[in-house]
Amino acid sequence: MNKRIWKRFAAILLTACLLSGCGLPELKDMFRMEEDSDRFQAEDDDTGEENETVENTSEEISGEVFVAAKSSRPALLNRDAVKEIDTASPAVLPYAVEPDLSNIDNLWQVYLNDEMAEKLVKNGFVVSGNAGAEFFEQYEWNRYSLVPSFVTVDSLMHTYHLYFSYLMKNIEKDHLSDALADLSAKMAENSAAQYELLRGTEWEDAAARNVAFFTVGAKLLDTDVPDCGYAEDMVSRELDAINSASGIADCAITGKEEDYTQYIPRGYYEGDEQLEHYFKAMMWYGRIHFEQKEEELDRSALLITLALTEDAESYGLWEKIYAVTSFFAGASDDAGVCEYAPLMEEAYGGSISVKDLAKDQEAFDRFRAMTASLVPPQINSVPIQDGESNVIPGFRFMGQRFTIDAAVMQQLIYQNVSENGAGERRMLPDVLDVPAALGSGTALQILNDQGDTAYGGYSEHMEKLRTGLAAADQTLWTASLYANWLNTLRPLLDEKGDGYPFFMQNEEWAKKNLECFAGSFTELKHDTVLYTKQIMAEMGGGMEEEPDDRGYVEPEPLVYGRFKNLASLTAEGLKGYGMLDSAEEENLMKLSEMAEKLLTIANKELQEEALSDEEYEFIRSYGGNLEHFWIEAVKNDTGVEAAQELPAAVVVDIATDPNGQVLEAATGNPSAIYVAVKVDGRVKIAKGSVYTFYQFPWPMDDRLTDSKWRYLMGYQADENGNWNYDGEPPVKQPEWTQSYRY
Repeated sequence: MNKRIWKRFAAILLTACLLSGCGLPELKDMFRMEEDSDRFQAEDDDTGEENETVENTSEEISGEVFVAAKSSRPALLNRDAVKEIDTASPAVLPYAVEPDLSNIDNLWQVYLNDEMAEKLVKNGFVVSGNAGAEFFEQYEWNRYSLVPSFVTVDSLMHTYHLYFSYLMKNIEKDHLSDALADLSAKMAENSAAQYELLRGTEWEDAAARNVAFFTVGAKLLDTDVPDCGYAEDMVSRELDAINSASGIADCAITGKEEDYTQYIPRGYYEGDEQLEHYFKAMMWYGRIHFEQKEEELDRSALLITLALTEDAESYGLWEKIYAVTSFFAGASDDAGVCEYAPLMEEAYGGSISVKDLAKDQEAFDRFRAMTASLVPPQINSVPIQDGESNVIPGFRFMGQRFTIDAAVMQQLIYQNVSENGAGERRMLPDVLDVPAALGSGTALQILNDQGDTAYGGYSEHMEKLRTGLAAADQTLWTASLYANWLNTLRPLLDEKGDGYPFFMQNEEWAKKNLECFAGSFTELKHDTVLYTKQIMAEMGGGMEEEPDDRGYVEPEPLVYGRFKNLASLTAEGLKGYGMLDSAEEENLMKLSEMAEKLLTIANKELQEEALSDEEYEFIRSYGGNLEHFWIEAVKNDTGVEAAQELPAAVVVDIATDPNGQVLEAATGNPSAIYVAVKVDGRVKIAKGSVYTFYQFPWPMDDRLTDSKWRYLMGYQADENGNWNYDGEPPVKQPEWTQSYRY
């Protein structure tokens, strides 16, 4: 690139970094042993001053965890908007449920068999039965039956999931799909021009490889691009492999193994032709890896970087896609154009000509030395053989994103942990790995009881993760909406002691909160399945008076405060990107206002302050508020009129065992929860909706879609109108969820 073009690119790069965290390794730093020391700098043409852009390390990952003393990656979210939450000190006076239930004020309103009654007496709550196909249904039934409602964190987080996925889907359809198609076509054109200039040189194959790479992306998007005979075979083989999605095979472009089952459209992408095309193309750009150690693939990475940065229109399209998807899901785990461009500039002295590349081996050698020292990825998503390093440095065009949970899980599977005493390998993680690493003693105890801590090195790795995450600053949680969503759930993991309501002061409630965490986490993974990097291991009587239906809010004020911030930040960010209309902004503000009311009510409850009539009415009408957001989220799904037609249940694969299995996380229809709450000094049973969580291994070549999962569970007919009447669901809930259920 000449100086003028580089100066323009440097300005664009700065903008991208501020918007999307492009290429700056702050989040990943907390999972590294050593602070990095190498710095790459870009020159300011006007002042001659050097400005730090990227900080890197060449240290190998060894499972050691450290928290960086300072961060170099700008937060994607407005940190000033993430304010401390004022929460009341819990001061609820002790109460209990009498063994004969005689102090339950509204016992006649609910049915409790002996086992349910026993759990209610012991724990103050019990989960039992189906609460409908969507969360709002239980609350609407309560309202019209005059049953007190118990507003759950589950129901609020589920509502955010609905609107989060709605916004992502609309942005992808209205903005990103066409942009990706245009980008693919332009990059195919730019790469073809490079090929013509490099024919007959040692760079010819790298250029041809890139033509094939972008032609595949374009064709996956059903975009017309010129046929290039020299790339035809590679293109044809890859399209066949992607569309068949049959398993692990060698990639015709890179020569490396690729898991083609990843290209099965899942989540909300399934069934929408435009989104299915977009899904496959983004998966392609996010997964195909140009390994740094392979000289030929490093040539391709340089050419891609040059083709993108020399073309302002192409870079503008790339930045638009990368920035907003990073806002949702986080920055790439792999090096990409933001890392390679400054190195290319430095290695070639600021003036790079495609036709002269073959003449300057010395500059390419300098470039190779610098790419070798870039920060390696934290998460392995490609098939590797036993004994091979699962840290594979290289270049991805639109790399899948680093997430805290994936980094945690990667440290806790084979080969980062070794065999247990029986010679078994931990090829798949457990969702509970994440809350355990975030500090949940209950989750860690369950994992111990399951035998997970018996794997060699598991406990050591877990302790380092817990220490590192506990010491992490706010930056970690403001990296993306994804990270902030996880942060919103974290207070659920805190132990609830004296001063909290009776039903919260026991191990069973802690497990119930884990199921809420796991259910919402499943929805988070479901909504971001395309972008986030997936880990891979190595191979009664009548009424005489109107009942008192005043309800209760699950007293988690910190969750509600963080949720309020999350909703506001979603609106603020998307408005800044120009991808939020006035109606969507209004709905996000409504979500924020709901959370603020719940925060106020929860604080009052913890102080045993009387609620106002307006606040009790808000609890009564809570189901109607939830239904509003459900209607908004499904309004573009033709013909959906009732929750039964589009139930809440979803499924997502979150990890892969290359020997043939994936770990599926799923939610079923919401369950009903009965809670003994105290209102005006009187104990009553309030009823609400909570997650029903599943996790289970499943064949890799049959990665489940929402429609198949719902059919298997008997929630929905298949595409031919047939129902599954086999009776028993194909899987059972985890054993640890059963002690508080009936």
